[in-house]
Parts: sequence; structure tokens; C-alpha cells
Amino acid sequence: MIFSWRRKNKVTKLNSCKELTIPSHFLCPISLDLMKDPVTLCTGISYDRENIEKWIEARNSMCPVTNQPLRNFDIIPNHTIRKMIQDWCVENKNYGIERVSTPRIPIDSSQVTEICSRLMIEAQQGNEKKCRELVGRVRILAKESERNKKCIVECGVGYVFATCFEIFSMGIQDELLKDLLSGMTWMFPIGQEGISKLVSSTSLRCMARFMKGEDLSARQNAVIVMKELLNYDQSCTNVLIDIEDLVESLYQMVKVPICPSTTKASLTVIYSIISYTPSENNKKFVSKFVNMGLVCLVLEMLVDCEKSIIEKGLAILDIFCNFEEGKQKAYEHGLTMAIIAKKIMRVTEMATECSISILWKLCKSGSNENNSVIEALELGVFQKLLVVLQVGCGEKTKEKATELLKLMNLYKDRVDCFDGSTFKYLKKSY
Repeated sequence: MIFSWRRKNKVTKLNSCKELTIPSHFLCPISLDLMKDPVTLCTGISYDRENIEKWIEARNSMCPVTNQPLRNFDIIPNHTIRKMIQDWCVENKNYGIERVSTPRIPIDSSQVTEICSRLMIEAQQGNEKKCRELVGRVRILAKESERNKKCIVECGVGYVFATCFEIFSMGIQDELLKDLLSGMTWMFPIGQEGISKLVSSTSLRCMARFMKGEDLSARQNAVIVMKELLNYDQSCTNVLIDIEDLVESLYQMVKVPICPSTTKASLTVIYSIISYTPSENNKKFVSKFVNMGLVCLVLEMLVDCEKSIIEKGLAILDIFCNFEEGKQKAYEHGLTMAIIAKKIMRVTEMATECSISILWKLCKSGSNENNSVIEALELGVFQKLLVVLQVGCGEKTKEKATELLKLMNLYKDRVDCFDGSTFKYLKKSY
């Protein structure tokens, strides 16, 4: 097997045209890439550790090369091949080949358990300095490999971090709290006991405080952790509704985005707060967001952004249109109908359902009904709804689409581009 790497940086004219052949036994049979951490199975075949671990985790019980049943799943480091690969890399460094670093020994559960025990003891004693050292140790181990991360999560470090966060959230140890938040962003699920520590009033208020701070990393980590909490325990909205400035912080994180993941997390938190908040407080939250300009902000954001962000933005607009204030703001934005109509069957099934629901709410009632229905007709919404019904959709979406079509038929004579014969087809088919 021969693979060629052309040298990126020229050293001499002679070498610039040469090709470098990688020995086939240096390549992982699964990825066909140069092995960084070669290990051997019981069948005697060597693989890169990361690739063969994924193979085994996918519940494959056969050797990928020999197709023989694996008598055991022991993975033995192949130091001989690793040393040969490192020597080969050094010999060919002029071709832009970087030396494969010596892999660190993966941690085991006993090491992680010991760190957890020490961290809990130091946290209960209020020793911030020692806690920061131990949290830093965990973060370093996690950066070494995905295997270490998995071990850390399985050993329940998330619960320990959550406990420490609650203990110190009443104080001013911001650096430690930021480190804990950073670690917890990838530790979910952390179990119900860990969740209970983070949904306490002190923990949530601490996260909200970071979300309105100037540290971008802390703001990002806080909103991501809050999003994960709302996925597991919606009851924490009862605490969030009483946190001053939370609405403004979330709005600012959407208005001045840090990164796509932060924007998605912020939109998810906004949606969850409005969806799970008791009905008597819903209107208060919607009013705050609408008055700040979130409706217009989301509409402008929908013009060009990721599919997942579009889904979340449309879901929020759909909820806002349940309220007269939100609906009126949508009416006032000149591009609302055009933007929403364009998302039908252009993004995802969920985006289509939300778009139809929004159009249904904007068109079915109110003083703007005539203009909204006519504009929807001019934008080709009628034909799109027919296609949606033909392709298939959920029962609720089907009901709204059918009702919209019937409503549009009443205004068909006011639109030159509308072919009324399509409604006859609708009556015949549905």
C-alpha cells in the first residue's frame, strides 16, 4: 500500500518534486492515516488507539482486518511500531512531517476517584486555592484525550463540580467558579443529584451574574450550562423568572453573538423560559423581550444563519405570535412574511412546521388580516402549502395549512398571479 504526501515547504529544487512514500505498516487499517498511538489486538493486528476504541465501542466483535472473532478486547500499546514511526518522522522532517508525540498513559477510574475525594474535602473546607489546583488537574487530563474525558464523566466528576459550584457560588471566588463552569460544559449528563446542586437559587443567580459580565468565555459557559439544566429540569424557570437583568443578558448574547454555539444556547434558554414559565408570568417575559426588540432581531438573524439557529429562532417567533404584542411587532416588520415564507421546505421539517404556524397566526385574525393574506398569496405561500400537504406533515401542521389555504382562497381574486384552480385540487384531494 502506497500513500504519497507532497512536501509543503520547498527546501531544494531537487526535493520539491519528490514524493514521500509512507510504509504501509505505519498506517491504521481503519482510517488509513499515520498511527499516532498504535495498539495491538489479540489478533495481532495494530491500529491507532482512537479508531479501534471507537470500533469496539460500536459493539463490533470482529477484527476489522481479519474478520476473526475477538477473544477479548484487550488493547496493548505497540511501543515498537510507535518508536519506528517517530524515527521515520524525524528522518523525513524536511518533507513537512511532524514527529508523532509519545502518547500519555490514559487515566483510570481510581485516579479520578481520588481527585474527586480530595476536591470534595477541600471544597467543604472552603479552600479555594487547593480546589483550583484540583480542578485544573482535571481539565489538563481531559485535554489529553477523549478517552480521559469519558473516564472523567463516568466517574461522576460532573456531580463533584456541581457541588463545588454551589458551595462557592455564594462567595467571590470567580476564577474557581469560571473554571468549574468551563469543565461542566462537556460533563452532562451529571445525574439528578448534580442537577439539584445547579438548579439551586444561589447557583443559578451566579450563572446569571456571569452572563452579564465582560468575560466572554464565562458568559458562554454559563449560558451553555443553563441550557443543559433546562433540558433536564424545567422547574428551574421558577428561579430564573425572579433573576433581575436575566432577560437583558440573554438579549445581549443574541444581539452581540460570541459564537454559533452561544447563540444557539441563548435562544434555547429564551425558548425554555417562555415555554415552561407559568402562564401568569409568560406575558411579562414576552413583553420584556418584545420591548427590547427581540422579534426584529430574530427576523434579521433568520436571513442568513445556520439551520439549527433558524429552527430555534422560528420556534421563538411562533411563541411570541401567541401574544398580541409579539404579533404586532411581527406585523410592523416589513420583511416578516417574506422571511417566514422563504423558510417553508427550505430548512428542516421543524422549521417548516414553525413557519406555517407563524403564518397561520399572522393571517387568521386581527386588523392586518387582509394585508397579511394577500402578501402571503403574492409570495407563493399557497402553492408551498399544497406541496407540504402532498409530501406529508404532522396533524397540527396539516390543520393549520388547510385552514390557511381556505382563508387564502377567499382573497384569490385580489392577486393576479394566483391560479384558483389549485384550490379545486385541494378540495378533491383533502
